[in-house]
Amino acid sequence: MTTTGAGLRARVRTRDGWAVQHAVLTMTDMQGAQVLRVQADEDGAVHSDQPLAPGPYTVIATAVGYAPAASTAIVTASGRADVGTVVLARQGGVELPPPGAWTIDPMHSSVGAVAQHLGISSVRGRFTEFSGRIEIAENTTSPEGLAKSSVEAVIRADSIDTGNAMRDGHLKSADFLDVESFPEITYRSTGLEPAGADRWTVHGDLALRGVLRPVDLDLTYLGTGPDPWGGTRAAFRATAELRREEFAMNYNQVVAAGIAAIGTTLRVELDIQAVQGTELPGL
Repeated sequence: MTTTGAGLRARVRTRDGWAVQHAVLTMTDMQGAQVLRVQADEDGAVHSDQPLAPGPYTVIATAVGYAPAASTAIVTASGRADVGTVVLARQGGVELPPPGAWTIDPMHSSVGAVAQHLGISSVRGRFTEFSGRIEIAENTTSPEGLAKSSVEAVIRADSIDTGNAMRDGHLKSADFLDVESFPEITYRSTGLEPAGADRWTVHGDLALRGVLRPVDLDLTYLGTGPDPWGGTRAAFRATAELRREEFAMNYNQVVAAGIAAIGTTLRVELDIQAVQGTELPGL
């Protein structure tokens, strides 16, 4: 017999918001006895209509490739517990992909940028042509191994796309990217250091519009797995903030009340898939 509205409700997600498919949630009472075990669906949702006795419980979430996570849940008088979102971290802590060369796959990656517009909204753009390589050294648990790991990327400046041809033309002009004089944007790492579980800080130099400046990337390693073409892929997400004036992009139209048409800070957002080896598969 079930009671309407009773049972367990939860969502299981990764740190970057993706569903953890088929995770398992186990509930135990304060004496450690198991009272419920439920598997999440393909959307990471956990749903059980089994009534539960009111009181505190321990909820443990597990999934292959992830570190277990435990939390406390309170079952109300209705026999229901709403756990909310359970976040699982990928197992392995601050490990990186296996050593060797990794080639960035532009077909399954994105290089985007966000700028504030009129002080009230954001304009988003992306570069559609880029390439890059990641080199993971042996023994990255040591400072010497980390020092030998590197990242290099090249972006075609004229591949900027914001969904508006007139705006794209202006961004390619000498007011901003000046693509005729500086057709490429390059990034080369100078160091790598752990910043937490599966998070890293990449120190490097960005060459943009003829100016070379140090830029740090806040990097999250999302994991490694096989692809349908017989290869192995690693996924990363990274962000950085740039100030336009540091790269000689001083154009600024001011509208009413002194508000700049385009903000001075640019947020860079990278979603990267890299294929193990020095060549991309023929997709």
